[in-house]
Amino acid sequence: MKELVSLSASRSTGVNLPSPVSSLDAYMARVSQIPVLSAEEEQGLARDLRDGGDLGAAQRLILSNLRFVVHIARGYRGYGLPMGDLVQEGNIGLMKAVKRFDPDYGVRLISFAVHWIKAEIHEYILRNWRIVKVATTKAQRKLFFHVRSAKKRLGWFSQEEVRAVADDLGVEPETVVEMESRLSGQDVAFDPDASDDSEDGAGFAPAQYLPDPQADPAEQWEASDWESAGQRRLGRALEGLDARSRDIIQRRWIHEPKATLQELADEYGVSAERIRQIENGALKKLRGAVATD
Repeated sequence: MKELVSLSASRSTGVNLPSPVSSLDAYMARVSQIPVLSAEEEQGLARDLRDGGDLGAAQRLILSNLRFVVHIARGYRGYGLPMGDLVQEGNIGLMKAVKRFDPDYGVRLISFAVHWIKAEIHEYILRNWRIVKVATTKAQRKLFFHVRSAKKRLGWFSQEEVRAVADDLGVEPETVVEMESRLSGQDVAFDPDASDDSEDGAGFAPAQYLPDPQADPAEQWEASDWESAGQRRLGRALEGLDARSRDIIQRRWIHEPKATLQELADEYGVSAERIRQIENGALKKLRGAVATD
């Protein structure tokens, strides 16, 4: 579990909270002691933050609503993710909501913040649950939570337990077995670290069974020959240009540092527009020569 946010004593809150708080139970006990703001206090602090950028007001708004984040996060314990992490993500959503809250909305902050709190928790769950989703339909999600809850008590299902769950949810026994298998499976890294010498490590990685597109000697030779042939065709095409056009192309496209239109114009005693016209004409000739060579 990640270390929970540190809550320090603050003159503005008047709440004496030890810092840091590394135990989830201790954290919940501390936030439950923070007084809930009245509607009038909340409106005043929100205006101080909006109109004057008062960070102390923002702190009081956040601290007074941390208990509600814990309450919302508890509703997501069925996903099997650490409760402390769910609370932390919800706190991030609360902070975003405080930043966007307008007291003229005429609603309490927590009513406005619920969307942001849940959005952060949902995003965390989607990032951290499984690479391959185990439940995509409504029926599968219902079965997922039921099987997960039952497995905490029963371990691996017996045939009688499979039938009992299937009868209770109105599904086929095979569907229950499939969901149990999904829950028991583990994600395998597509390209694990080479130092992983476990049985399901690098030697059995799916990436090991894919062909390397650059490992075919024939394809490597073909690519090299094509590049060489292209360079030869370009060289012959450049030789077919007049000296001025060839010099402009080389200095504009090949040599480093590249010359500007104005530098070449000053050197040849013409306008920059004329250099551009010569360049475009030379490029057109080169394309035609390379394509027909």
